[in-house]
Amino acid sequence: MAAAMDHAGLAVLTFEECLELVAASGVGRLAFLADGEIEILPVNYTVDGSAVAFRTATGFKLEAAVERAVVAFEVDAYDEIERTGWSVLIKGRAEVVSEPDVVRRLESSGLRPYAAVPKPEWVVIHPNTITGRRIPAAG
Repeated sequence: MAAAMDHAGLAVLTFEECLELVAASGVGRLAFLADGEIEILPVNYTVDGSAVAFRTATGFKLEAAVERAVVAFEVDAYDEIERTGWSVLIKGRAEVVSEPDVVRRLESSGLRPYAAVPKPEWVVIHPNTITGRRIPAAG
């Protein structure tokens, strides 16, 4: 069965394809509102079901999670030689993880922050929508 195409000729990814691509990657961009400005910051993450989880410390990302802010999370890849690629966009709410069982499960994922600064807090993005597109191979 051929993939559905959008108005720009990009293949529309299924929910399952989106989750597979996000799970296979490890770095994405978190977008949220902070002090009246849009912030977009890279984070390394793990996938927990259909949710994305990452570690953070005191700062804008943690403040957004404490406020259960609406956020967007984007992961993509592009092959310049083949001129193919994909993008997945997750929209939802960020939340600080406080339940001990969930923290243990996330800790067992093995995710370690790239930054040398300790990142003691876990944040999870509960998705409202997960959508994706793929640039099809030429020909």
